[in-house]
Amino acid sequence: MTPTETSNATRIRVDQQLIAEMIAPGSRVLDVGCGDGLLLDLLVHERQVDGRGIELSQEGVNGCVSRGLAVVQGDAQTDLHNYPDDAFDYVILSQTLPAIFDVKGVLGEMLRIGRCAVVSFPNFGYWRVRSELLLRGRSPISESLPYAWYESPNIRFFTLTDFTDLLAEMDLSTQRIVTINGRGKTDSRSRIGYWTNLLTEQAVFVITRK
Repeated sequence: MTPTETSNATRIRVDQQLIAEMIAPGSRVLDVGCGDGLLLDLLVHERQVDGRGIELSQEGVNGCVSRGLAVVQGDAQTDLHNYPDDAFDYVILSQTLPAIFDVKGVLGEMLRIGRCAVVSFPNFGYWRVRSELLLRGRSPISESLPYAWYESPNIRFFTLTDFTDLLAEMDLSTQRIVTINGRGKTDSRSRIGYWTNLLTEQAVFVITRK
């Protein structure tokens, strides 16, 4: 393993590693809000996917291009309509959903252009987040929510239960749920109950059209 590969391995988040394991080798993949391309790079070089990315920040696009990745600058909320129906096997939205204004529109577009949508996000129903508000009266800051309230890109504060309710409202099918607790332990779930919502720090959903 080269020094660069070692550095990348140490920076991979738990949810990114889970997503990479979910993607079938050789798949057509679009990573929406791909940041500096760390996940897309992992998918291209370790899962041999036909990978593309779209990223809002010029800095992120530059980082992706420097890795040799096929990434364009664009906004998920306005530019996904440029892709044709069923252009991808998987469309990924990793830790970006809380920053999306038109949540329904983006999810709908992801499942128009992709066979599956893979979405990961922090859970605002996690007990440490609740206790920060209840006991300290302050906006939570954690590894999965690293920003102070005044610099956070997040505009949507939702829980696992909120998200599953939205999928039901949109008549979408959940193929797989993997939850991640505060220690990084992962569990596959068939449903989200009270305790799951309370004890889960992050989650990854695989979603399809019915």
